[in-house]
Amino acid sequence: MPYESTWNKMKIFTAKRNQSTQDEIWITEHESIYTLGLNRKDFKQPTRKDIPIIYVDRGGKITYHGRGQLVIYPLIDLNRHHLTIRTWVSLLENSMIDFLSRRDIKANAKIDAPGVYINNKKIASIGLRIKNHACYHGLSINIDMDLSPFEAIDPCGYKGLLMTQLKEFTHGSSIEILGLEIANNIKDKLLNLKS
Repeated sequence: MPYESTWNKMKIFTAKRNQSTQDEIWITEHESIYTLGLNRKDFKQPTRKDIPIIYVDRGGKITYHGRGQLVIYPLIDLNRHHLTIRTWVSLLENSMIDFLSRRDIKANAKIDAPGVYINNKKIASIGLRIKNHACYHGLSINIDMDLSPFEAIDPCGYKGLLMTQLKEFTHGSSIEILGLEIANNIKDKLLNLKS
């Protein structure tokens, strides 16, 4: 799906939410685009000019989206699940770490740099926006994509940060199946909060 129209739909969905609105999890891929979040301090422009850049309202700095990257937008009411922003970020990170662990891939999160890492290379990024206790934007995990556009930026604002992707460690499943698996991980973790 085009990035900008998806972002606009998320904003409309979130603005119209009320206490009875069901949470939703959207799964998609985007065409090549750089997105720059609200943290624009010390931002330097991408060295590539062939990929558009869009300024968005999520947290964080610059990242890249493209085909072969799974993007998941959990549109969640944090109050309903008694979540703080920190516990929500941890839940999302742990959902991806569990997903990778089931493939015998050891991954970890870092307190000072949200996302998921394998051997200090980043495989998944998180960028969120919270409005009236409702979350939009979400996470991306690199599956089978061209990683070279990341070389033209400081991914998530970290100079020299190397990126990796799932195909370096395992092969086989379609991006749709992987998306459903991670979305179900998130859903299960939210349900477990209530039990």
